[in-house]
Amino acid sequence: MEWVHYAQSVATGLRRLRHEAGLSQEDVAYRAGITRYTYQKYEKGESRPGEPINPTLRSLLAIAQVLGVELSVLLPASPPDLRTR
Repeated sequence: MEWVHYAQSVATGLRRLRHEAGLSQEDVAYRAGITRYTYQKYEKGESRPGEPINPTLRSLLAIAQVLGVELSVLLPASPPDLRTR
C-alpha cells in the first residue's frame, strides 16, 4: 500500500511541475520521447490499469530534463521500504 501512495505522490508532482512549466501532456511526452498515453498514465499514477506507476529511469530522467528540474525533484522525500514486499 505504501508504494501506491508513493506512486500517487509522483503523479501529483508531475502534474504540478508540468502546469508550472506551461506545457501540455503531449508536449512533455513528445519532448521526453515517450508516448502521450504513457505520460498520461504516469500523471494518473498508473503504469497499467490497476498497477501503480513504475516508469523507467530513462523516462524519469527525460521528463525531468523536459520540465527543467533535477531528477530528485520528481521523487518524494520519503520513499517506501520495498524490502517488506
